[in-house]
Amino acid sequence: MLTTQYVPGTPNWLDLGTPDIDAAVDFYAGVFGWTFQSAGPEAGGYGFFQLDGKTVGAVGPLMEEGASSAWTAYFQAADADATTKAVQQAGGAVRVQPMDVFTAGRLAAFTDPTGADFAVWQPGDTRGLETVMEANTLCWTELYTTDSAAAKDFYTSVFSWDYQDMPMGGDMVYSVVSSPGGGKEGDTGQGGIMQLPKENLQAGSTSEWHPYFGVTDCDATFAAATSRGATVLIPPSNAPGVGRLAMLKDPAGAPFALIKGEPSTD
Repeated sequence: MLTTQYVPGTPNWLDLGTPDIDAAVDFYAGVFGWTFQSAGPEAGGYGFFQLDGKTVGAVGPLMEEGASSAWTAYFQAADADATTKAVQQAGGAVRVQPMDVFTAGRLAAFTDPTGADFAVWQPGDTRGLETVMEANTLCWTELYTTDSAAAKDFYTSVFSWDYQDMPMGGDMVYSVVSSPGGGKEGDTGQGGIMQLPKENLQAGSTSEWHPYFGVTDCDATFAAATSRGATVLIPPSNAPGVGRLAMLKDPAGAPFALIKGEPSTD
């Protein structure tokens, strides 16, 4: 289960890179009721999504040439520089070298060996997201990967993650991720890793992390998103023992998911 009691290896920040910040703010305000607070003129347009005055994510312009709109999951690092070395030793690539963000903290961004982008946040004045596991906030992080075995080996090496494999029928296995010290006994984990099916690989699908936002009504939130220009990836459907979920792309193309159930806002 996600928590704001962050320990190394747990998700502690989430931001959206987009070509049109104003349009993104309007979209997510209409879907989740989020407001926007600028980080200031020196932040280059970067700012914070907030709900009831608490930060639930962030948004900023695309910074890399050729980049597509996407949500980036950040995981807590006790030492961003040491984590960068661990990523390189495990076969990952460094997209952004460790850098200080004023006095807020220190970040670095990477690509894992299967091609999925992610980042780390070493807290300074900003510890991380202020609310998770509430309605319209982050409740899960999930990696769709072209090579689940390689991905699991990589993240174990970098973050010492543990996995609980859950058969999904056929050859499909879903691996629930937990970080050492990341939760109490009996918690359901912080995210998951799933192998992309062969048909997706043949269609050219690539590895990616994406966020799940907990909602009180999956169908109503899905309707609010699609009416504002979101593209449907997976329509609302029931997952036995999990809940009701849907997956979409926002109008700029950033994938995200909705879920009502476990893990959820219940």
